[in-house]
Amino acid sequence: QVQLVESGGGLVQAGGSLRLSCVASGRTFSSYAMAWFRQAPGKEREFVAAVHWGGPSTYYADSVKGRFTISRDIAKNTVYLQMNSLKPEDTAVYYCAAPSHPIWGSPTYYSRNYDYWGQGTQVTVSS
Repeated sequence: QVQLVESGGGLVQAGGSLRLSCVASGRTFSSYAMAWFRQAPGKEREFVAAVHWGGPSTYYADSVKGRFTISRDIAKNTVYLQMNSLKPEDTAVYYCAAPSHPIWGSPTYYSRNYDYWGQGTQVTVSS
């Protein structure tokens, strides 16, 4: 029902910036959330950030607070992740995710609550 198309990954030097985009098609999510997760080599998939269409409320992992900003464009069904002050430890495959139902609060942090996923885009931060 829903397809997520990501773009914006690439190679950047430490301290640099990058913006990821994710476009959702097939349905509208005016009161739903969209989120970013990432998985680094040898690491478990971890939550990065999320935004709810309705609030809008935003959620961030402690590791990215103050550096990353998630935003949305409702008309375009698009979510963005602006990543500033990038560090080598931010290197990972970044995944866009969306739920098939409204979620709020703590469930926002867990990948199991998301039903649709993008293909993943590689972000590499060099030192």
